[in-house]
Amino acid sequence: MQAAERFEDLVDEFIAVPGVTPPGAGTGFGKSALRINGRIFAMLVRDRLVVKLPAARVDAMIGSGDGERFDANKGTPMREWLSLSGDSGASWRELVAEALEFVRGSRIL
Repeated sequence: MQAAERFEDLVDEFIAVPGVTPPGAGTGFGKSALRINGRIFAMLVRDRLVVKLPAARVDAMIGSGDGERFDANKGTPMREWLSLSGDSGASWRELVAEALEFVRGSRIL
């Protein structure tokens, strides 16, 4: 399954959560983002899943070889954003759920 299809399946699932909105129109950072109460928690960028997680969790994922720090083409990797390729063994669904929990600040799933 292509990255866009995988992400679309996640969008379909997570928009059922109260407060979550799907990617919308527009350009630039966050145009392909899932948001909770207006705050981005997951997006698809250049066929990679990008999720917002605590910096220590991002460090651990990078350390285990399951992704890299996201850089929004500004030359500075973002410490709380993980970029994950489609061939990673990590579960996209679990990471999106974890990102939602982190950004929202409470358990919902």
